[in-house]
Amino acid sequence: MRPRSLITVILGIVLSVLGLVSLVIYHSATGAIPLLIGGSLIYLGWCGGRTALLVFGHTTIVIGCAMITWGIYLLPVSKPTLAHILARPLFWGFISLFGGICANYHGFCSCIRGQK
Repeated sequence: MRPRSLITVILGIVLSVLGLVSLVIYHSATGAIPLLIGGSLIYLGWCGGRTALLVFGHTTIVIGCAMITWGIYLLPVSKPTLAHILARPLFWGFISLFGGICANYHGFCSCIRGQK
């Protein structure tokens, strides 16, 4: 069985690995969100459709906004190191927000709707 979108599956695997690294190495609970989003991308890459992509995009935007707000509250206690940048919710919030916007635009693309 071939995936519908190999790029989406690969992106989901990379995001899941980064979330798992954040959970295990940095002991940060924010790693669960990229792990869940990565799992959703793997599902969408294998058997997702237009409706699933639009629901995923809207959900990711809401999660991204909540993570950005949480990350702004954590800025006074953050250190300017690579580990703190990658393990804090502000970074993952921006990634989630822009990924959700991209998913919504792609959900209305002619390649998804089947038009030529």
